[in-house]
Amino acid sequence: MTDTAAALSAVLGAKGWLSPPDTTPYARDWLDRYGIEPLGVARPAGTQEVAEVVRICQRAGVAIVPQGGNTGLCGGAVAVMPDTVILSLSRMAAIGEPDPDSGSILVEAGAVLASLHEALEPHGLIFPLHLGAEGSARIGGLIGTNAGGSHAFRYGMMQDLVLGLEVVLPDGTVWNGLRAVQKDNAGYQLRKLFCGAEGTLGIVTRAVLKLHPAPRQRATALLALPDFAAAVAFGTELRREAGEFLSGLEFFCDAGLELALKHLPDLAFPLGARGPVYLLVELASGSPRIPLDDILSSALEHGMEQELVTDGALAMSDAQRAHFWRLREEQPEGQRLEGEQLKHDISVPPGKLAAFITAGQEICHGILPGVRINPFGHLGDGNIHYNLSPPEGRPGFDGKAGEIGRALAALATGMGGSFAAEHGLGRSKIALADDLRSAVERDLMARLKDALDPSGLMNPGVLLKAKEERKTFE
Repeated sequence: MTDTAAALSAVLGAKGWLSPPDTTPYARDWLDRYGIEPLGVARPAGTQEVAEVVRICQRAGVAIVPQGGNTGLCGGAVAVMPDTVILSLSRMAAIGEPDPDSGSILVEAGAVLASLHEALEPHGLIFPLHLGAEGSARIGGLIGTNAGGSHAFRYGMMQDLVLGLEVVLPDGTVWNGLRAVQKDNAGYQLRKLFCGAEGTLGIVTRAVLKLHPAPRQRATALLALPDFAAAVAFGTELRREAGEFLSGLEFFCDAGLELALKHLPDLAFPLGARGPVYLLVELASGSPRIPLDDILSSALEHGMEQELVTDGALAMSDAQRAHFWRLREEQPEGQRLEGEQLKHDISVPPGKLAAFITAGQEICHGILPGVRINPFGHLGDGNIHYNLSPPEGRPGFDGKAGEIGRALAALATGMGGSFAAEHGLGRSKIALADDLRSAVERDLMARLKDALDPSGLMNPGVLLKAKEERKTFE
């Protein structure tokens, strides 16, 4: 493999090719569960360099793992086989000038999401994808995992925000599909094929993204509710009452709030009384003349009359709004600081969210009595981050983690939902997909993979087992 490393070093130069031990920061996933030292890390500075890296690796039979910000939770962006090249897009971070008339912008795949948000602020435009890792997550990785985030129910997933793509294919050729139009029905929707493919079909190098006008006013409230059924019912009421102005509808529970308050001392609880369940509600409008505070206050008053809401507060300043959002966004950090945890990324039809949480609690306590459950997430689209901590005073899950994960995945599937809502499959959920998705669906994915990547060198072992390990789905 020294010849391959030398060839890549010659193409990329000292800044573009890293050899061990300089590769260590790229070697392990965010949860520190997957990853070995790669042959090296390729850091190309442009699309043609990406293409040349792919061609060199193809000739040598060397696997390539594309890596964005490496914030994924399913182990899909690190090497697990020896002599693998990690291809980092961190040097391809250019952000173009937005086109306000078309509502679009051209960006390189290595651009950090938070940097894109910052670049758009002076133009009165937004890219409406928000998530906890936006300070390090890169556009290419977000496309590869088809990220969702807290505003997906209003604006859609990443695939709904991508208008065009440029992709280096597994043979090193470049597909230029950088068309800045929403309506393009001249054949298969190729741009969507690469959204959620996790780098198994090609490497996204540039993207045309869809923009929206920045809200000129917001109304935000934090509410306490008696249970998850009330949260679902009040969410339905909010959609009816607030309609197109509803831009945020997040939920969390008191167990998660307690962990956040325990481990993050700068957080404070703003309501008069605690409740079992909380909703973070936000309305937004591009017009300053829409009475958003009145709409939200009226909905809140109605919720209290119907005994769906027990307490609530409207944010009276940007600082208070930011604090309300932190109570929701720090849920993962509070649980991480508590110690060992299990993370599950579930989605069900929103109307079945309360039923899933109730049934999931019975399942988990039946498998491991005393396990602490912290469901939180996106009420608007039914996405539940169903996270668990060990029983109080115990260091782990007594070998029951796999059984719990399989049971929750089967429950979600049986409700017409998904066990991989927005984090993808990566490496960690392939067995679940093989067990819970139909043979027709898995075989179709395998045929697509083999057609575009016949050598099986693009992120092998992600989404599907590596080609040599795969059997016909029965």
